[in-house]
Amino acid sequence: MKSDKSASSPTTNQWLAAYYFLRAGVSLAWIALAVLLGRHDAALAALLLVIYPAWDAFANYLDARRNGGLIRNPTQTLNLVISAVVTVAIGWALTLGMPATIKVFGTWAILSGLLQLATAVRRWKTSSGQWVMILSGAQSAAAGVFFFKVAASGAALGLVTVAPYATLGAVYFLISAVWLRVRNRRRHANARAG
Repeated sequence: MKSDKSASSPTTNQWLAAYYFLRAGVSLAWIALAVLLGRHDAALAALLLVIYPAWDAFANYLDARRNGGLIRNPTQTLNLVISAVVTVAIGWALTLGMPATIKVFGTWAILSGLLQLATAVRRWKTSSGQWVMILSGAQSAAAGVFFFKVAASGAALGLVTVAPYATLGAVYFLISAVWLRVRNRRRHANARAG
């Protein structure tokens, strides 16, 4: 696998930087709502658990559409479909209890993480900062396995169970966005100097 420094596109990098900043911002807003309000309000907590994969579905749609459409981006298309199905599944699992909900969330974390990793590998030659998205995808899959363990442990479960997962996701998106923004500025400065 070649370095992600090779043939990255300035236009793609600009879009991805803005996209990753958006994803980090939405995640941070979700975390703030979860920690400050959702843990004290069961209805809001349920809504936030449903919103999380729904936002991921929409975000994958935005990114795929901006980069050639759903057909040209099969990993994002599949991620969109899985996230949409999981949005409904979480609504159903909430009627069964929090262990079932956390297991559904864990299944989604595994699948969406692997698809995010696959998207990053596919983009490796055309976009900078994909090493961060590879780490993020791998961490998401590992977190999904953890969610299954914690759901079966008998520990108290709730919205705050998934808040650390959302926090790590926000950090990864923020790191990648900053990485891309710095590379774009350096490239622009080098072009002007040359």
